[in-house]
Amino acid sequence: MSLVIDETIEIDAPAAKVWEVLTDFERYGEWNTFCYEASSTLEPGSAIDMRVQLGSNRRPQQEWIRTHTPGVEFSYAMKPLPLGALHSLRSHTVVPLGPDRCRYESRFTLAGWLSPVVTVALGKHLRAGFTAMTAGVGRRAVA
Repeated sequence: MSLVIDETIEIDAPAAKVWEVLTDFERYGEWNTFCYEASSTLEPGSAIDMRVQLGSNRRPQQEWIRTHTPGVEFSYAMKPLPLGALHSLRSHTVVPLGPDRCRYESRFTLAGWLSPVVTVALGKHLRAGFTAMTAGVGRRAVA
């Protein structure tokens, strides 16, 4: 059983502005209550180092960039656990809808035979975090 969190919003801002918000990692702490610190070159194979808030706990998180199409999308994944126990994929996609409007698509998938345990332990916090981040992207882009 996989945990899938899909969040999509339409934003009254140009796609380039939303992309700027998503990739300006130094300013995440100003608007992102879920992933309040991040750094990465976005080069596929390189690390993305993050600090995340899961409920009342703050913790470091390191994942690995899988894809990056500048201005359009980037994705990253955790280092899979052995024997298919746990693996993830997180993606951010910006779709232009006109010169001053776009859609931001956020997707997180957690799968593997340990995913039900993680879902019970952290699912509520992950859902709240991704929902808050998606809303934060929209607010920051139109500010």
